[in-house]
Order: sequence, then C-alpha cells, then structure tokens
Amino acid sequence: EVQLVESGGGLVQTGGSLRLSCQASGFRFESFIIGWFRQAPGEEREGVSAIVTWDGDRYYIDSVKGRFTISRDVTKNTVYLDMSDLKPEDTGVYYCAAERWSSTSLRTLLLYGMDYYGKGTLVTVSS
Repeated sequence: EVQLVESGGGLVQTGGSLRLSCQASGFRFESFIIGWFRQAPGEEREGVSAIVTWDGDRYYIDSVKGRFTISRDVTKNTVYLDMSDLKPEDTGVYYCAAERWSSTSLRTLLLYGMDYYGKGTLVTVSS
C-alpha cells in the first residue's frame, strides 16, 4: 500500500523559510515520481514541483523557481521541499504525491495530478 506522510508545515513570516518532508513507504521508491501540490483556501489544487527519484530530474512552476528546492534521499525514501523567501500567496495545505514513473513529463503530472496523495501539511505565511 502506497503511503505518503508529510511533515514540516507551520506558521512563518513573509521572507521566512520552511522545509517540508515526505516520507514514502509501500512501494519501490526509485520507480516513482514524487511531487508536491498545494491548495490554498477556496482555490484549486496546484502542482508546485516534482522530482524523478532515480535520476533527480526536477521541475518547478514559475512562481516558485529560485525560491523552492526539491530533493530526495533514496536511503531514507524521503523527498524534501525547501522553501525560502516565502510569501503570503504560498499559504496552503501542501500535499506530497506519487506516481509510477512513465514518459509523461513532470510538467504534465503537475498540471493533471498524480495517482497517490498524502494527507497534507499546512503552511501559513503571515504578512
């Protein structure tokens, strides 16, 4: 059973930093793509970043480029999202997601969603 458990959310001021973690289990980590999605209150879910676990290829949406960094530790089956220079518009519930690797581009996966999601962790950026 695929399980994804997020942690690291919290309240931070504008310009601050947070590190989110996604602990994965129940599947062969190196065979999957892991992504981060977020959903602000009253908004639709938005794909933020994704990483191919076996080769480290990664993608970011434009609004977070230069501020967010996605990485993985294959020895711990964990994916991280380091967020810096946070802005109030980054506020939302952040979800870790996973999908078995395929030729589908990371951009497309972030646009249309992945197969598995965690329960999310709340990030609140105060102005």
